Amino acid sequence: MRPEAQRESVLDVAVLLSVGRHPVTGRARRADQDARGVELALALDRAHLTLLHAGPRDEESEGALRGYLGMGIPALTLIEQPPGADVIPALAARLNEAGAQLVIAGERAEQGEGSGMLPYLLAERLGWPLVGGLAAVEKVENGVATLLQALPRGQRRRLQVRLPAIVTVDAAAAAARQSAFGPARRGEIEAESAVVEWDEVQAEWSVAPARKRPKRLKIVKAASARDRFKAAAAKAEGGSGQVLNDVTPEQGAEAIFKLLKDEGVLR
Repeated sequence: MRPEAQRESVLDVAVLLSVGRHPVTGRARRADQDARGVELALALDRAHLTLLHAGPRDEESEGALRGYLGMGIPALTLIEQPPGADVIPALAARLNEAGAQLVIAGERAEQGEGSGMLPYLLAERLGWPLVGGLAAVEKVENGVATLLQALPRGQRRRLQVRLPAIVTVDAAAAAARQSAFGPARRGEIEAESAVVEWDEVQAEWSVAPARKRPKRLKIVKAASARDRFKAAAAKAEGGSGQVLNDVTPEQGAEAIFKLLKDEGVLR
């Protein structure tokens, strides 16, 4: 095969990375959905893989990014951007420069805004199509990717999209392999500078710690009319309930208030 033809057969894939946050300990880590995107890219045939992260370079983020390198990636690119910067222009310029054909990202970040809007804003800026909820990339032929999209209740839908395109990975995608300590330490983080554009809208926000949501009462979910009838006709479990007859409105309100406190709805 001639070198030109061989080069044309290579698929340029870029995976966008973010710094994740462990839900229990709160420590920085690789983001689960982004790691699934790296795993998906590693499974593609004849793919030239580039890992991109736009953000500040500090000890916390570097430790989390090395979790991706531990999947067997020799290097990743860090586009240095200060906190509060709009990373969309820097990412768009880097993707155009790299000539990426397929861009893979997670559905949403595990910290920060976590709105899930970054892939959509990036696709709008580049003028590329976007497919969300990706479970797998089946094949790429003649500039067209055949994708498997995850739908509710375990259903799947096969789609075709012309490249270049952006796809977001769903939790239904294959789980990421473990990160090995040796490759994570040996991998290189190549820092690049880029023009900084500040996110003026974010600067006007007021950020506060989220409050714990109240506990919801149990809701019976049933798929058929028969199951709904059985759930409605079933006897209540436990013997802690009580039946109130001929009570005053004050006594009834007091009993309801006590139930809500016992269930954890009110504090």
